[in-house]
Amino acid sequence: MSLKLSGWGDTIVALATPPGIGAIGVIRLSGSRAIAITNGLFPSKDLAAQPSHTLHVGYLRKGEEALDEVVVSLYKGPRSYTGEDTIEISCHGSPYVQQQIIDACMEAGARLAKPGEFTQRAFLNGKLDLAQAEAVADLIASNTAASHRTALTAIRGGFSAALKDLRDQLLTFSALIELELDFSGEDVEFADRSRLRALVKTAREKVGRLLQSFRLGNVIRNGINVAIIGKPNVGKSTLLNALLNEERAIVSEIAGTTRDTIEEVINIGGILFRLIDTAGIRNHTTDAIESAGILKSRQKMAEADLVLYLFDANETTAAALDAAAAEMDDAGIAFLKVANKIDALDEQRARETFAGQDVLFLSAKTGDGLEALTETMVARVLRDGVPSENVIVTNARHYGALQEVERSLADVAEGMERQIPADLLALDIRRSLHYLGEITGEITNEDQLDYIFSKFCIGK
Repeated sequence: MSLKLSGWGDTIVALATPPGIGAIGVIRLSGSRAIAITNGLFPSKDLAAQPSHTLHVGYLRKGEEALDEVVVSLYKGPRSYTGEDTIEISCHGSPYVQQQIIDACMEAGARLAKPGEFTQRAFLNGKLDLAQAEAVADLIASNTAASHRTALTAIRGGFSAALKDLRDQLLTFSALIELELDFSGEDVEFADRSRLRALVKTAREKVGRLLQSFRLGNVIRNGINVAIIGKPNVGKSTLLNALLNEERAIVSEIAGTTRDTIEEVINIGGILFRLIDTAGIRNHTTDAIESAGILKSRQKMAEADLVLYLFDANETTAAALDAAAAEMDDAGIAFLKVANKIDALDEQRARETFAGQDVLFLSAKTGDGLEALTETMVARVLRDGVPSENVIVTNARHYGALQEVERSLADVAEGMERQIPADLLALDIRRSLHYLGEITGEITNEDQLDYIFSKFCIGK
């Protein structure tokens, strides 16, 4: 990576652990003067004379003042995370002590790192490509097994590897087609068009699978909004409490108890579900506050990724359920039909009443049927399955670039069918390569990098 940013030659310092009181804190330095700056504060040993990847115990001192007893981790470039000389100082987790050490490093010539600057330097020094660097932030933010696994796959280069072979083959064909332009007067073909057609077909299939995986990737990264919708007093708050296994919402026999939405997050099967308990929906009420709650419920229903349409199995007819389902279908709402209060009803009779309706039966009060509901919720989210390459697109920037790649490849395929001149074909191939390069960082600029890494935490 030849791009050099402003402040590139500086030595940077930042707290790498979360701020606040803890057992230890880790302060990280990176740059050409990282070892010299630390040496000036660490009289116990000459770090410049020590081998890389070693630990050293001693006191940090600012003049005659002892700052703390620390462990210094020494990583000499290029065998470090950033590719530069890197020091990590493990000190006691006092915010005062940590700030004293950072201040001392800055007085000795370091500057405070910008958000994500350590990882940005790792990218610029070729330790990571851009897709891998962005996955570092995803891994830090991961809060489920699925998001952790997806980010780790990307850091290991899984996503980049899925694109590298495609890019290499397109580069070869691009070079051959452009070579034809040098011999345009001799009517020669260096690039086998049949092989190019096969490559474009395979590439479009691969890009299509990656684009399709974004729906799942977005769920893994951000979770899924689930609105619990139904008439008053059908057990929506009881169901929320049962799913959370705690008394989060007030439960009452009085219809209209829930006036506002209540939102909680739960991890089910490695997926974050953002559960939204809503006010009961009914067509006629004179209560202004309840009316506002009903309006908000309808808004949440429209915005939700999935609706649990809860109804009382004792009081709802098959015709009424059909009407409610038709209304949601017409609005394009994804929903599950959930019959509640089977503990107060002959379940067999309920199943006969709603035969062929694809209804889930449960008792939010006793918990019967709850496991089947959660399994169905996860299955609905994962209905497309995990892509065979086990690579899932979670980043909106990557998704946008892949859309452009797909459009460019479609233009290449159409151009070959129409037998357009080689120079126009080369232009479409170069456009595909450009957007593939944007994902991995072969094509980038300072503003783009600043935007991407500004979303990282300071110290990473």
